[in-house]
Amino acid sequence: MDVIMNDKPKDKSPHKTGSGKMGPQTKAIHAGEPPRHGVGAAVGPNICRTSTFTFSSSEEMKLWAEGKSKAYIYTRYGNPTLTVAEEKIAALEGAEAAVVTASGMAAISHTLLGILKSGDELISTAQVYGGTYRLMRDVFPGLGIKVNRVDTDLAGMEELVTPRTKALYVETPTNPSLRLVDLHKAVAFAKKHKLVSIIDNTFATPVLQQPLAMGFDIVVHSATKALAGHSDIIAGAAAGSKHWMEILRHMVIALGGSMDPEAAFLLVRGIKTLGLRVERQCANAMAVSEFLEKHPNVERVHYPGLKSHPDHAMAKRQMRGFGSMLAFDAKGGLPAARRFCDRVQLFLLAASLGGAESLVILPAYSSHYNMSDEELRRAGVSPGTVRVSIGLEDSEDLIADLEQALA
Repeated sequence: MDVIMNDKPKDKSPHKTGSGKMGPQTKAIHAGEPPRHGVGAAVGPNICRTSTFTFSSSEEMKLWAEGKSKAYIYTRYGNPTLTVAEEKIAALEGAEAAVVTASGMAAISHTLLGILKSGDELISTAQVYGGTYRLMRDVFPGLGIKVNRVDTDLAGMEELVTPRTKALYVETPTNPSLRLVDLHKAVAFAKKHKLVSIIDNTFATPVLQQPLAMGFDIVVHSATKALAGHSDIIAGAAAGSKHWMEILRHMVIALGGSMDPEAAFLLVRGIKTLGLRVERQCANAMAVSEFLEKHPNVERVHYPGLKSHPDHAMAKRQMRGFGSMLAFDAKGGLPAARRFCDRVQLFLLAASLGGAESLVILPAYSSHYNMSDEELRRAGVSPGTVRVSIGLEDSEDLIADLEQALA
């Protein structure tokens, strides 16, 4: 039996290569796919549901052990279905390579642990996803890794650098306050101090923002969200140079955060409609934000597309659109925010984002639970903050539901 190889036969078809000349939606559909011309060729990728793969001979196994063969051996190390997902994400991010993982936190933690060791220091923006914040606050100190935090404006960054500083981690737009980080400034700082630059690009997606093209080393995603887009899998991904992705893959193999082949198949399916979904969600989010900004029971709306947003000009410079995520502070604080969440009918009260369905959640009870008042303040979260993930419904229906819930 022929062994299944990672280095598949060369194919000059743009369907496989995901040529840089293609637009993002074309890449989302065709990048990473095997040749599909001919009688009986499957249009969709196969789910390679297997834990292990055969070798053609003991000699082939020896070559694999010596690093001279790229044969698939075990799905924790790699799998043809995972490879399709990885090649699509790499093409969308303009990366040399990508690695998919079992969750967004697996992508983040495995990436950071592949770079940092005991005694190292990390500079991170204070406004990051709550799970990332708790990883850095609760886990890293026990591993001997120190985290120094900076606000989204990056003020005072230079004072945080020490000989032990190894990496810079940012998230933009931030979860859930929708603040932006100046990516050019962050990259210049990282290069000046020879730091590995890492960015969580989940909210923006590669459709709206390509940090690698701006000079970042590694992009991470919760692929559960917009990349998959249907609220039916847990998945993560990272993209960057072959060097960094080899390190990340080693961490996935060692720590076990590998993706399941069926999840990879669903991720591939979701990516194919990414551009269309993001376009519709951006339009809906703008309409909803403009409605909320005028509502008397709303204290403040956090959406980069609004001129009132403090980072609106920056969003116009470094993003191709303003995204599907927004937040607002309800007048009356936490009691008013809870009443709103209990009254929505079309919106669903659920802790995720980026799917077809519109969702609302209270960050203080979800992504940012178990944080002190000072930590919440620095994260841009007030007791009355409601995070809103805009889906694909008709905007008029979304606004009608918000209107009755806020009444």
